[in-house]
Amino acid sequence: MLINTKYHEQLEVYEQEVLHFQDGIPGFLQEKEFVLLSLAEEIQVLQSITTRDIAFVVINPFIAYKEYDFTLDDKTIEQLKIDKAENVQVYTIMHVKDPFHKSTVNLAAPVVVNVVNRKGKQVILQKTNYSIRTQLPELALGQKG
Repeated sequence: MLINTKYHEQLEVYEQEVLHFQDGIPGFLQEKEFVLLSLAEEIQVLQSITTRDIAFVVINPFIAYKEYDFTLDDKTIEQLKIDKAENVQVYTIMHVKDPFHKSTVNLAAPVVVNVVNRKGKQVILQKTNYSIRTQLPELALGQKG
């Protein structure tokens, strides 16, 4: 199928690439289907397949934060049908700023994807010390000063 994207113009995507968010994403509950598109070396875009301008810049948080850790609740594990940890990919939404090194990531609400069945969910962590605006370490993405 052809989709219109925020950063890549029009692209052909295949059904097997589509991620299904049963409950949408907080603030965008009507958006249920997304695709991951490469944007830069370690940066991707979680692009809605129906709405061109709904696209979230995301990064694997473990690149920048090796000690990042959280536990999924049983409801999320069941909803995403997770049976093995290695079938899970985690992303955090970036708030991109100018200059880029001032960008932040939302560690308090990771996007969790079951890579086997393509089900995803943005999980709002409860009782966490993680912030919705965590500064990126300069070396995380090869950025300097």
